[in-house]
Amino acid sequence: MIIREFLKTIIIIILHASLSKIRGKMDCVSGWCKSKRRLDGQTAIVTGSNTGIGKETASDFYARGARVIMACRDTNKAEAAKKEIETERQSETNLGTLIVEKLDVSSLKSVREFVGRILESEPNINILVNNAGIMYTPEGKTEDGFELQIGTNHFGHALLTLLLLPRLIKSGPSRVVCVSSLLHKDVREFDFDNLNFEKTPYDPKIAYANSKAANVLFAKGLAIKLKEMNIDNVTTYSLHPGVIRTDIGRNFNQTVGFGATFAFNYMMGPFLKSVKCGAQTSIFCAVDETCAEQSGLYYSDCAVKQPSKLCQDEDLATRFLDHTVKVLNLSNYKAFGESDPPKEILG
Repeated sequence: MIIREFLKTIIIIILHASLSKIRGKMDCVSGWCKSKRRLDGQTAIVTGSNTGIGKETASDFYARGARVIMACRDTNKAEAAKKEIETERQSETNLGTLIVEKLDVSSLKSVREFVGRILESEPNINILVNNAGIMYTPEGKTEDGFELQIGTNHFGHALLTLLLLPRLIKSGPSRVVCVSSLLHKDVREFDFDNLNFEKTPYDPKIAYANSKAANVLFAKGLAIKLKEMNIDNVTTYSLHPGVIRTDIGRNFNQTVGFGATFAFNYMMGPFLKSVKCGAQTSIFCAVDETCAEQSGLYYSDCAVKQPSKLCQDEDLATRFLDHTVKVLNLSNYKAFGESDPPKEILG
């Protein structure tokens, strides 16, 4: 059953990619951020930036002159990635700064510790890219009791965003970018009470789709709340980066079936974007002037697209933001102001 559903997903993605090519949306041809905007004097945080599109996003911001916080679980890999970026960009001028900081978004304790350090060292935060993510993992729970995929892909990033929000507001104009996936459209019903699979058997595909729908709903819900609070200097974005040649399929053999990782990497090879191309929509949402006044929308190929009908529901997005705040025990925390979170929240 799982393998059949996986193959169905591959066929859908291949057809989508093929149609995109027919329309001319090929790697290195379209769907690229064309903005030349500089980021001198600005600070950007990119989670999961030691590899894949996160690394490429950090490299782009660095080339634009930003102070880039590479927030990664494995600091050794992050330091190696930092050196690679610096080497690749060494012939360029007016570069920014790369700083490695430890952050494991699957751990709320790690998120709080990271935020504490960042608020002490960074007077301004202008861009937050919630990029780190996992896909189709074996059944598991985070140390805080969340299903592993939604705990990592959503709740960790949500806590990070809400704790940094006062500094983002104070530093505005600022942007929050949430990397989602086209597969968020697989969610037909968003059950707040079963996100940890306590009522139904675990399904890695549904768990991943839930976490990606959560990214879209969180970005939309945050935008709605910011507007209600008359805060117009922080904008939010969610996006599908495309299907990209990264190691995101490393768990497929365990959760889908033997040979699934090979099928993803090689059968789909001709239809996958390069990492550089895959990072473009994240970069677009973070820097492009044309979307500076837009907030809460969903993007793909550097353009506004319609998310699933479910994720267009503003009432659902608002309720899910409230649910997230409650689950993270932040109900008494004033995230939509300019005062940093109190020490008791940071731990």
